[in-house]
Amino acid sequence: QVQLVESGGGLVQAGGSLRLSCTASGLTFSNYTMGWFRQTPGKEREFVAAWNGGVTYYADFVKGRFTISRDNAKNTVYLQMNSLKPEDTAVYYCAAGPGSLYASRSYRAPSYNYWGQGTQVTVSS
Repeated sequence: QVQLVESGGGLVQAGGSLRLSCTASGLTFSNYTMGWFRQTPGKEREFVAAWNGGVTYYADFVKGRFTISRDNAKNTVYLQMNSLKPEDTAVYYCAAGPGSLYASRSYRAPSYNYWGQGTQVTVSS
């Protein structure tokens, strides 16, 4: 079965950096759109970044600070997070969706079929 396993979360001071990783199994990784979302208690899961057909998409609040990348040989997608802010504190999830996703759908959580268990990122002020 399909599994997505995130790692790399933790506690960091404001202005610091973290790199999240998400390793997939049970699917042909290169055929999938990969996305990162985040969620805080009481709020809906929100889009962070996605890699769809060689094109990257970012939420406005992370542009210039976060970078999504992928290594198809390792079945892994990464999220490099720099200049972290306390408001970036959340559980971060990776997700896999159809490779044929329309660009506009890359931003929407329901477009993705598979989800990881999440990794906690806490940014202290």
